[in-house]
Formats: sequence, structure tokens, C-alpha cells
Amino acid sequence: MSAFTTTPSPQAISVSDLNRQARQMLERGFGDCWVEGEISGLARPASGHIYFTLKDARAQLRCAFFRNRASLSRTPLKDGDRIKVRGRVSIFEPRGDYQLIVDAVQPSGEGELMAAYERLKRQLSAEGVFANARPLPYPPRHLALITSPTGAAIRDVLAVLRARWPMVRVSVFPSPVQGREAPPALIRALALINRQVRTNRQARREDASDPFDAILITRGGGSLEDLWAFNDEHLARAIFHSKLPVMAAIGHEVDVTLAEFAADVRAPTPSAAAERLVPDRRDLEATLNQQRRRLHQAWRGRFNAESQRLDHLRARLRHPGERLAQQRQHLAGLDRRLQLAMRQRLQRDHQRLDAATRRFTLHDPSRTLRQARERVEQLRQRLEAGQRRKLQQERQNLQGIARELNAVSPLAVLGRGYSILQDDSGQVVRAASQTQPGQTLTARLGEGRLKLEVKRRLKR
Repeated sequence: MSAFTTTPSPQAISVSDLNRQARQMLERGFGDCWVEGEISGLARPASGHIYFTLKDARAQLRCAFFRNRASLSRTPLKDGDRIKVRGRVSIFEPRGDYQLIVDAVQPSGEGELMAAYERLKRQLSAEGVFANARPLPYPPRHLALITSPTGAAIRDVLAVLRARWPMVRVSVFPSPVQGREAPPALIRALALINRQVRTNRQARREDASDPFDAILITRGGGSLEDLWAFNDEHLARAIFHSKLPVMAAIGHEVDVTLAEFAADVRAPTPSAAAERLVPDRRDLEATLNQQRRRLHQAWRGRFNAESQRLDHLRARLRHPGERLAQQRQHLAGLDRRLQLAMRQRLQRDHQRLDAATRRFTLHDPSRTLRQARERVEQLRQRLEAGQRRKLQQERQNLQGIARELNAVSPLAVLGRGYSILQDDSGQVVRAASQTQPGQTLTARLGEGRLKLEVKRRLKR
């Protein structure tokens, strides 16, 4: 048995594992942060990356600004400049160097960018470039959308448009939205849209329409440096001179670029721009359903009122045969009254004649008798003439009444080519639905009657 006891050796990790774990802890612990300091030891190797040290009076920090982000920066970098950088703390594992991976750079304080922004803003405002205020069509039929095809803004805009107003047609004009190449690309997209509108208007016929009626320029949020492409002087002028109204939604609500000042309408975010461009079809559907219900209620009320009115008129309506019978009765009454009056008048005249004859007979002188006879003869002639005149007047009155009666008589209507259909029970047939194929009907004409057989009912 050995005099010495052996202790187990501690478990060790490799240097690369330690650096990897340290990098992961740093990146999780800090995340993105802003750091301010002075540039020192700036290096620009052929790879396109930029390396420098950021320092203050008591410490320094290595920084790596990789090519894909550095190419988007518009802030000039040189030793001695005081800047702010946004990035994430990490470790370069092969050497164990503690460093900051830079995403964005801007001058410290207000900096050169903000000073240039304010100068250009005052200049363009004085020139009237910010005077556009044309109304956008609501909703637009065909929207030209200028944005990055891979950013979050295009997804937000299209999602809102599809949910609120899927009838709108959207044509996307892809363009970079940050970096040096963004302003020229955005200007080219505006020019292409306006050129298509101008060409279409020149060749337009009555059945043609412009391809676009509104433009939306948008991108998501970012730093001042990320949004700097939309502070380009030439882009602001291109927006001002656009033939179509332009809405701009750049970044978040706190970000206001020169492009938004030059646009006709500004929206705080891409989603808010889409909401302002089109109505919500669900609200319109609710309004339409409410109007449909109100219209149905009004129609039902009018229908019920007209139905009641029709029932009232139907109750007052009387058959022409019944009215004709009443007219006949009235005419017969007038005829009886006329004959009675004539008999009574004739009877009174005969009585007067008899009385006069008796008086003349009592005196019996020949001359008086002759005069009396002449007088009687005159009275008789006058009586007969009066009776004839009275009879002629009554006959004329009777003929006038007969003409008035004939004017409202259904027989006069039958004389003009119409007919009255009656079934076997004598009921008048007013609608085709009251008959059946094979049924026998009687047609009363102006002269005579016909027996008819129903072959089939025809639709109107």
C-alpha cells in the first residue's frame, strides 16, 4: 500500500470554450447599447471592415465596424472625432479580445448630421418644397408602394391593406431604404411611377384610367443614420414635384425626415399609413347591414300601408254590372215619374175642357157656342202642342241620361273590342290564376258571346 494518497485532478475546459462562454455571457448580459467616445487608431483594411478604438480619459474599447453595416453609414470617421456608436459587446474568440461590434454611428451631441439636417430643412422650407398638401384618394384604386422588399414595413403595410380593404391594387417598387445607394434608387422609383402616369394620360382614351392614383414611401424604424437616406435634398425635391400625391411613413412617430415634410401626407408608422389610406371594410359592412335593415323595415312599412290602402279600395270597388243595374233602376224611375206627370197633366186638362164645355152648353147661344168651340179647339191645339213639346223635352232628357249611362256601361267598352270572361258559375275572371287548363269560359263581346276553352296559362 502506497504511503501517498492521490487527489483527483480538477476538470478543466479549453481556452476556446472559455472564450465562447464568455462571449455568450457578454452578448446576453449587455445586448445592444450606445457608447460615446473619441476615435483612435482608425484602420480601413482591403476587406472593407473598419477597426478603431473608442476611448475616453480613463479607458478604451476596441470596435469592429463590419463592411455590411459600414457601407450604409453616412458619417465620416477619422481619428480624433467624438462619436456615438450602437452595438453589442462581444469577444473575438481566437485572440480573446474584448470588443464592441458596431451597428450604427452618429456624431456625438447634435453632430454634423443634425446640423446639416437643420440647415437643409430651413433651405427647402424657404423654397416652398414643404408646401404640398394635396388630398389622397380615399380609398385609392391602385397604390404604388416604394419600400424595401425584405423589410418589416412591406409586410405590415400589405397585411393591414389586406385586412381592411383587399380591393385595393398594390404595385411594389423595390428600393433600398438606407445607405448611399438608397436616395438615387428612391428617386428612380418615383420617376418611373410618374413617367407611367404621364404616358398613360397622353395615350388615354375614354375607357382607360391612370395606372396609379397615390404613392406610399415607407420604411421601418432605425437610428438617425439608418433613416438618413430620407433626408436627401434631391429625394425631397422629387417628392415635391411628383404628379401623384405622396404619403410618407418613415421610421417611428418621433422620427421626422425631410421626405415626410415634402410629402402631401405624413403617417407616424407604416401600419398607420395603411390604416389612413383605406377604410375598414368591416365597418362599411356593418354600416351596409344597418342600412339594409332600415331599408327592409321601411319597405315592410310601406308594403303594409299600401296593402291596407288596396284592401280599402277593393272594399269600395263595385262591379260594373251592379252599377249598371242601379242606373237602369234610376232610369225606370224617371220614366215612371214622367208618364205619371203626363197622365196627371192630361187628366187636369180634360177636366178643364169638360168644365168649359159644360159652361158653354148651359148658355147655348149659337155665337157663344161657336166661340166656345173655337176656344176649346184652340185650347185643345195648345194642349196637344204643349204635350208634344213636353214629351219632346222629356224624350231628350231621357236620351241624355241614356247617353251618360252608356258612357259608363261596360257594354260600351265591349263595343271597342274588349270582352268579359266568365266561368260556368257566372263569376267574372280577373286573373289567369283563376283558370285551369281545359276549363270552359264564356266571353261576352260587344255583339254576342263565345264559348272558350283554356289551353294553358302563359306567364307575363
